[in-house]
Amino acid sequence: MHDLELISNTLCPYTQRVAIQLAEKGLEARRSYIDLAAKPDWFVQLSPQGKVPVLRVGDTAVFETSVICEYIEETAADRTPLWPTQALDRARHRAWAEFASAVIADVFGFYMAPDAASFERKRTELAARFARLEGPLTTGAGPYFGGARFGLVDAAFAPVFRLLDSLDRLGDFGLLQGLPATVAYRQQLAQRPSVRAAVVPDYGQVFLRYLAGRGSHMAGLAATALEHSAQA
Repeated sequence: MHDLELISNTLCPYTQRVAIQLAEKGLEARRSYIDLAAKPDWFVQLSPQGKVPVLRVGDTAVFETSVICEYIEETAADRTPLWPTQALDRARHRAWAEFASAVIADVFGFYMAPDAASFERKRTELAARFARLEGPLTTGAGPYFGGARFGLVDAAFAPVFRLLDSLDRLGDFGLLQGLPATVAYRQQLAQRPSVRAAVVPDYGQVFLRYLAGRGSHMAGLAATALEHSAQA
């Protein structure tokens, strides 16, 4: 493959999916980080919608997470295929990967809820999303979504659970209560080396600092956690 550069900010969960895929395939990509609140001109030229991630392949920019992942899969097909071989299975995995993307948006809505009432509403909606995942995980062979082999759908869900890892530092919100298959799946993904290496080493603290400045209902919890961390 061409010279690769993966451009993001330090927190983007969608970028983690690409980073995990690259690691699973044994591909190297330089990591570059930008401030989305002050996007450099060169980045605006690369990303028409001003979003991350962007994969720069030589002099060409590829944007949109699913497009980047498909490009990597097509051009490195000989390196650990991460979609199933059967067309119907691939379609099913792609659909659930899109579901994972939607859950990331739901997590954002949860931690950005401005008051207690909307916070509880978002919490209930998010818990219901995870309950939908419990079914296919219960009927599957495990330990991953498609069985014994790690795939791109797993790379899509791993950043969701990493967000929960950070939120767990603020309290028990009961999002996975009564969902043993989802809990086991989360634990399995967390142990994967590619998942562990997908973020900056101090990701948890970076996320809490970000959250503490959002002015949301949960921001106060994040600020308190940071204060306790500083005193420890």
